[in-house]
Amino acid sequence: MATFFYKAVGKSGTLVEGTLDEATDKAAALKLQDMGLIPIAIDTKKSSQPWKLELRLGLAGPSAKDVMFFTQELSTLVNAGLPLDRSLGICRQLSDKPKVQRMVDDVLNGIKQGKTFADSLTTHPKAFSKLYVNMVKAGEASGSLPLVLERLVEFQQEADELKSYLVSSLLYPALLTVVGLASIAILLNFVIPKFAKVFEDAGQSLPLPTQILLTVSDFSKSYWWVFLVIGVLAAFGLSRYISTPNGRWAWDRFRLRVLLLGDVIRKLEIARISRTLGTLVHNSVPLVQSLNIVREISGNSVIAKSISDIAEGVKKGEGVTKPMERSGVFPPLAIHLIQVGEETGRLDQMLLELSRIYDKEVRSAFKNLIALFEPVMILGMGLVVGVIVISMLLAIVSINDVPL
Repeated sequence: MATFFYKAVGKSGTLVEGTLDEATDKAAALKLQDMGLIPIAIDTKKSSQPWKLELRLGLAGPSAKDVMFFTQELSTLVNAGLPLDRSLGICRQLSDKPKVQRMVDDVLNGIKQGKTFADSLTTHPKAFSKLYVNMVKAGEASGSLPLVLERLVEFQQEADELKSYLVSSLLYPALLTVVGLASIAILLNFVIPKFAKVFEDAGQSLPLPTQILLTVSDFSKSYWWVFLVIGVLAAFGLSRYISTPNGRWAWDRFRLRVLLLGDVIRKLEIARISRTLGTLVHNSVPLVQSLNIVREISGNSVIAKSISDIAEGVKKGEGVTKPMERSGVFPPLAIHLIQVGEETGRLDQMLLELSRIYDKEVRSAFKNLIALFEPVMILGMGLVVGVIVISMLLAIVSINDVPL
C-alpha cells in the first residue's frame, strides 16, 4: 500500500485535495470515481511550488510542459461534462504558477467578452501554437471539443516523449566531447609546457614530433584567445548568414544532404510533419489550411517549400501524392503510404501511421549514430593522447641517450 496525494473535482465543481492509501495510482483513481469525484492529479509526492525560484529569476513564463498539463486537466474536466468556463476556472486553481494563472484569466476574460475559446487562446501565441488554436477552432465548430482536447493531449505527449528521448540520447555524446576537448586543452596548456622547460634545460636537439607538439602547445598557450575569437566570429557569421533567405536555404539543404545525419534530420522532420498534418486533418481542419499550418511550423526551409508546393497542387486538384513526388524531398515509403491514404479516404490515419513509423526509425537511427560515435570519439581521443605520449617519450629517450 502507498499513500497518494490527489486533486479532484466534485460534482458541484469544487476542488478537493487529500490523500488515499491504495496499491496503485489506478486503484486510487477508481476509488475517487466511486466517491463521485473527478480525479485530476494523483501522485505519491505532494506537489511543490517550483515557480517561486522561476519568479525570482524572471523565467516564470508558461512552458511547453505547463501547456501540456493545462490541456490534460482541461480535457479531463470537459470530458467529465463540466462547462468550459467552470473547467477553466478549476484549471486556474490547480496551477501554482502565477503566469499560468494569468494566462487562464486572460482566456476566461476573452470568453466572457463573447469570444470563442479558440480566439481567446490567440492572446497567448507563445503558449498556444497555430496547430493548437486551429484544432480547438475545428472542435468548437463541429461540437467535438472534448475529443479534440484528448487528441491534443496525445499529440503533445508524443512530441514531448520523442524530444525527451533525443535530448537524453545526446547527453552522453555531448559530455564525452566536452571531456575530450577539455583533456586535450589541459595537456596542451598545462602538462606539456612543464616538459618543455625540462627539455629546454637539457640543451639537446629534440625529435621532430616533439618539436611540432611543443610548437602547437606554445601557440595554444600564448594565443588561446585567437581560437576563441575565431570561434565566436565563425558562429556569429554563420548565424547571420543563416538568417538570410539564401543562407537558410543553403544551410537547410546541406543538413539534409550531410552524411548519416542528413537522413536522420529528414526522418525527424517527416515524423513531425506527418503527426501535425494527420492530427489537423483528423479533426476536420481543411487540408490546404492544414498544409499551410504545417509549412509555418516546419524547421527546414527546403521541406517547407515542398509543403507549399503540395498545397498549391491540392488547390489545383492534383491531390497530395503527385506534388509530393515532384518535390524530391520525401522518401518512397512516405509517398506510398499517403497515396494509399488518398485512395482509401483514410489520409489522416495514414499520416499518423507514417509519423509512428518514422518516430521508431528516428530512435533507431539515433541509437545507431550514438553507437558509432562513441567508439570513434574514444579512438580519436586515444590517437591524440597516444601521439602526445609518444612525442614526449621520444624526447625523454633522446635526452637520456637510450638506444631504441
